[in-house]
Amino acid sequence: MIRFLFLIPLVLCLLWWVYLNVNGYTFKQGRKGYVTILIVSAFIAIVYSLLLWLTGRQF
Repeated sequence: MIRFLFLIPLVLCLLWWVYLNVNGYTFKQGRKGYVTILIVSAFIAIVYSLLLWLTGRQF
C-alpha cells in the first residue's frame, strides 16, 4: 500500500488537468490548483512517514 502513495499526486493532477480542459481553462489559470495538490500530497507523505517512524520504534 505504502509503495503506491506516489500515485496520489499523479492521479489528482491528472484529474485536475481533465477538469481544466473540459471547462476551457488554461494551465496558468489552474496553477494554484496544482500547487494545492502538491502541498496536500506532501503533507500526506510527511504524516505517513512520521507514523511509520513512530510505529517502527515501538516494535
